[in-house]
Parts: sequence; structure tokens; C-alpha cells
Amino acid sequence: MAWILALVLFVEALGVAALNWFLGIVVDRQDMSLAGLDPDAMSVSSKVGGIVFGLYFALCGVVALLVALRDRAPAGFGRILLISVAVVHGLLGAFAWGLVGPGAFVSMVVVLALVVLLLMTYDRMEAPSEGRPEQGESEGPGPIAPPAAPSPS
Repeated sequence: MAWILALVLFVEALGVAALNWFLGIVVDRQDMSLAGLDPDAMSVSSKVGGIVFGLYFALCGVVALLVALRDRAPAGFGRILLISVAVVHGLLGAFAWGLVGPGAFVSMVVVLALVVLLLMTYDRMEAPSEGRPEQGESEGPGPIAPPAAPSPS
């Protein structure tokens, strides 16, 4: 499952970068201003945004690939990256429903589900080591009994 998520994120990284690059070229060739903005600034910002988001999705894909290779839960920065990409896909799905339609929404929710499934699947409890007590056992000799009262003699 981590392999599938890594592949999806790499494809998405290429798709986002290519789409934004194409939109930057279209804006550059139109040579029209939008609310007084410079067309060159819009073109460059579209291309830079595509590269940044493409690298972000590719980095998240690398984290998913490392999870698949190591067969271990992501930790630290990798876990934060996967949580953030889940949030991004949730927001993109919400916007996609209104702007593009239900098909884009479903694709964003599928990627969101894959990320959440990866985070939940690898978040299992590890087997207790020999040094740790089993569930139900106590670590020490047990509860301390109160001192016995002196016998009257």
C-alpha cells in the first residue's frame, strides 16, 4: 500500500508541476493583464509554484517510498510531511468539488484515504521486549503491604 501511495504521489508531483508550467506558458503568451498584475510576474509565479508543489509532493512520495522499503512507520519529519499532505489533499478535495467537479473530488479523497491508511497501518503497537512487563503484570514486586500492627503480649 505504501508502494501505491509513493507511485501516486510521484505521478501527482509530475502532473502538478507540468500543469502549472503549462499555465505559466499560456499566461506568458496571452500577454494580458489581470487586475493590473504584470503578465511576466504571473507567468513566473505559476512556474515557480508548480516547481515548489511538485517538489513537495515528490518529497512526500520519497517518505512513502522509504516506509515501503523499510516496512516501518514514518517518524519525525516524515510523519509530519505525510500528515501535511493529507491536509493538503483534504483542502484540494474541498475546492475541487466546487471548481472542477465530483471526479476531481473523488481523486483527491482517494489520495487522502491512502495517506491516512498508510499512517494508520504502520501505527501498530510493537511487541513488548523481554525487559518490559506483559500487559497485566506489574514491574515491581507488587503493592507494598502496610506494616503489621504490633501484637499485644
